[in-house]
Amino acid sequence: MTPLRVLLTGATGFVGSEVLRALRRGRAGGRDISVRALVRAAPPDGPHTPGLSWVPGDLSDPASLRGAARDADVLVHLASRVSGSPEACEAVNVHGTRALLDEARRAGVARIVHLSTAAVYGPGPHRGIAVDEVSPAPVSPASVTRLAGERLALEAGAIVLRPGLVLGAGDRWVVPALAELRARVPAHWDGGSGLLSVVDVTDLARLIVTLAATNTPAGPAVHHASHPVPVSNHDLMAALTERGLLDPVADDWPWETCLRRLREAPGSMSERQFSLLARHHWYRSDDIWRITGCPAGPGPLARLAESASWYRVHLAA
Repeated sequence: MTPLRVLLTGATGFVGSEVLRALRRGRAGGRDISVRALVRAAPPDGPHTPGLSWVPGDLSDPASLRGAARDADVLVHLASRVSGSPEACEAVNVHGTRALLDEARRAGVARIVHLSTAAVYGPGPHRGIAVDEVSPAPVSPASVTRLAGERLALEAGAIVLRPGLVLGAGDRWVVPALAELRARVPAHWDGGSGLLSVVDVTDLARLIVTLAATNTPAGPAVHHASHPVPVSNHDLMAALTERGLLDPVADDWPWETCLRRLREAPGSMSERQFSLLARHHWYRSDDIWRITGCPAGPGPLARLAESASWYRVHLAA
């Protein structure tokens, strides 16, 4: 039986590298899976791996994508620009996505899985909302252009995933941001009552591979893709403190006091980012796990034991 042929973007990134590992371990309906990984620079050095090939291509250079989807059965599009100027984000997240989807259409790719973000909803707070229960209102150039990329993917018949906060080895944003904010605002933040949509990268990767390898659910459709049980900011901070990743605190400050202390202590995290990590940003994610039959796993806090050593090294550096 011929392998399921997957074209994967973002294979060297945080989520993409875990998806690549999961694809290499997986099978699809009794078929092996072969992966063509699109990379901007030269392919990574190393021995030849059966069922894996690296091909050059840069989303900011649409001409470089010509022929990338040839013979592919599935496109798993994980690459995106998550920071930078509006022009840089648009070049990758809109124009690059459009060019890639055009290649998939020309090649007759039957299934597309597209990774977006719950940040397209904007600043919130949001508590327990279903898909598009509130209108997306992104504020950063990255989120604005990722929402535009979503729309292109939906027009191409894609399954679009919107995860919230993603934890695990390779996370260079969530836990480092929480560590900075704890140092600047050394207290429990408004009782830690904010409920957050969180997913461990290994569980998100399993879900993406399940979607790539099956035809359920059909696209086009948008699904939230966090663990179905939200995590309170209090429990998240307590788990990180227990693992030695954050310093303990005793005080509990109301939100206005937290904001005042944040303003008094300079740092890279903005008030908007502080709110994203401390206040309600919970998006109902039950459906996608139920529809696919993919187990959601024990939850992101239970998975911290697997990534704590990586975080210690990264935070120390």
